[in-house]
Amino acid sequence: MLVTLSIGWAVVQGGRFVLSPLLPAIIADLGITEATAGIAFAALGGVYALTQYPSGRLSDRWSRATLIVPGLVVMIVGFALLSGVESYLPFVLASVVIGLGKGLFAIPSRALVSDLYVERRGRALGVFTAGTDVGGLLASAAAVVVLASATWHAPFVPVAVALAVVAVVFVGLSDEPYRVEPASLDVSTTVRRLVASGDQRRTLVAFALFYFMVGGFINFFPTYLAQAKGFSESLASVAFAVVFVVGFATKPVAGGLSDRFRRQDVSAAGLAVAAVALAVIVVADSSLVVWASTLVLALGYKTQFPLADAIVMDDAPADGMGADLGAARALFLTASAVGPAYVGIVATYAGYTLAFGSLAASLLVAALFVWR
Repeated sequence: MLVTLSIGWAVVQGGRFVLSPLLPAIIADLGITEATAGIAFAALGGVYALTQYPSGRLSDRWSRATLIVPGLVVMIVGFALLSGVESYLPFVLASVVIGLGKGLFAIPSRALVSDLYVERRGRALGVFTAGTDVGGLLASAAAVVVLASATWHAPFVPVAVALAVVAVVFVGLSDEPYRVEPASLDVSTTVRRLVASGDQRRTLVAFALFYFMVGGFINFFPTYLAQAKGFSESLASVAFAVVFVVGFATKPVAGGLSDRFRRQDVSAAGLAVAAVALAVIVVADSSLVVWASTLVLALGYKTQFPLADAIVMDDAPADGMGADLGAARALFLTASAVGPAYVGIVATYAGYTLAFGSLAASLLVAALFVWR
């Protein structure tokens, strides 16, 4: 089940991340700007964020499978729509559908992994979230091929087909019931539990700042390298892939370390390293320095994904794990949805230096909050 869910997450993230290196082609084809592209990505991320809590809460009350399977089906529809869009509004609509399906899938799948692995929760979530990096590698390779030989629409039908295969395999493996019954979302109880102590409140703010950086960085990094650092589109795609190569190796190791040491200390160290590396990228004139700093940045910021989930679930009751994680990630991903809109608008009107420099500052503040 861990392998199936991790592969599913890799396919989802591959379909999502391939948009980033293809962004210059999308902007040119649809006749839009970085700002309007950022708004479309923000719509995807916003719907994804809003779906987090209901899907987590309902997966606690119904079953994980009851949310996971519809999530896969909705994403299949969304990627199929994306393969045929020719103008901006259908592009936004397809993005919103993908965000909805991804939100239905993300929290119940993480909660199911956490149900299966308790003592090794950090490492198991590291394996699952490493699916993001497998997806990023697939996206980078697909982008290189597409930019050389096809239109930007080409990758999305294969993504839809792969998700259909994952759905069939999951249904065959799962022994959970499928049930739908009346259930209260009970938002107030969950929120009170999440903000019960000062440490929890600081942790929530810290990871919201981190996800704000992620939203801006992951959507615009290839375009930033091409526009501000003189990289070709293909070379920018390779640099984008490097981030995911490092993440694939880093996440299980970081998760395992957090099972042995205080998770917040491991997280703060990674955030501080990432902040410094991103600041160096912003001021660097040398391509070699940009490459080296990208490696260090990836090492620091990729540690956060299994740790953020594990820290929230460590404090959650067994019968409210999905709800707590869903509510926390709704906050994190709302911040992440703001990130691409922020970077797109600031880059359009004030330049990429200010946009990416402020992302580095947000990482540094997050490190201080987590460390405290």
